[in-house]
Amino acid sequence: MKITLEDHSAEVLEALDAAVGRALEKCGLVAEGYAKKLCPVDTGNLRNSITHTVTDNGERAAYVGTNSKYGVYVECGTGTYYPGGRKTPWLYRDAKGNVHLTHGQRAQPFIKPSVAEHGDQYKRIIKAELKGG
Repeated sequence: MKITLEDHSAEVLEALDAAVGRALEKCGLVAEGYAKKLCPVDTGNLRNSITHTVTDNGERAAYVGTNSKYGVYVECGTGTYYPGGRKTPWLYRDAKGNVHLTHGQRAQPFIKPSVAEHGDQYKRIIKAELKGG
């Protein structure tokens, strides 16, 4: 009786890596959708700037975010509403020349909850992809 062993570990690892990539892409798309739903809208620029990316630089990950310069201020708040922020109110002049007193802006998180509040869904997406779709 002759037994022949064949090594298919490279194909298995390649299929696993592809499944992980697909799962992360799906998770990124879902998280991006949640972030866009939660994003406060004035002009739509912030919401339109929300995107996701999947990386493979030593650690596979999906990231959701914005490249908007003011996105962090909407997400985290400003002035007295931001931990470590300015403690006193201030005046500013709007485009029409009117002067306003402000304490800052309250946080309106849209990125963090899009990830943190849907962990079970992301686990299901990853599990389904690893099982073959």
